[in-house]
Amino acid sequence: MAKKVVATLKTSSGKDFAKVIRTERSPKTGAYIFKETIVPSDQVKDFLAKK
Repeated sequence: MAKKVVATLKTSSGKDFAKVIRTERSPKTGAYIFKETIVPSDQVKDFLAKK
């Protein structure tokens, strides 16, 4: 599945987007959770600044 997303981002229309991976802590177990999101390139800093 990841290969399909990466291949889509490399097309000419996909250059305006970035795949962002954020780590968060699970409130139940305390373990780390990785959340992957595709956001427009100009909104990456805003996305990472939010909690």
